[in-house]
Amino acid sequence: MSCVLTLAMDPEAQQRFEDARQKWFPKERNFIPAHLTLFHVLPESEETMHVLSVVSNAVAQFPMRIAEIRSLGRGVAYFLESKQLTELHRYLSANFQDFLTAQDKQKFHPHVVVQNKVAPEVAKATLEVLRSDFAPSFCTAVGLDLWRYVDGHWLPLKRFVFG
Repeated sequence: MSCVLTLAMDPEAQQRFEDARQKWFPKERNFIPAHLTLFHVLPESEETMHVLSVVSNAVAQFPMRIAEIRSLGRGVAYFLESKQLTELHRYLSANFQDFLTAQDKQKFHPHVVVQNKVAPEVAKATLEVLRSDFAPSFCTAVGLDLWRYVDGHWLPLKRFVFG
């Protein structure tokens, strides 16, 4: 089985992103919660569990800046900034190097997709609405969530809480 690894955020931030996703994401395609993906494919193995357990125990919660909202062409996403997140991703990438897909080897741009797979003009209109009252803010990374991918759905496997 393959897994997806996402970053767990504080409940207020998670709810903010989830509310936006529920409002803007096409209902017929919205099978998973709002998320910040770290890796799209990891093996469901003892090694994966061990690495995530060790890392999460060594990392303290950290702030992230919700910096901007950007177009994805056929969707919209909030982009986040955090030196700690970049370092965490780099460390995990090194540990999981043998398992990473081409997609997961690309440069890391932390973001939360709230709309996808819509016509470009719909995405552009959504972007304008979301940007109209957007101001950069902060949220907190609180852990790592490991999900099992099954037929387009994500089943929660384990949350690894930071420090």
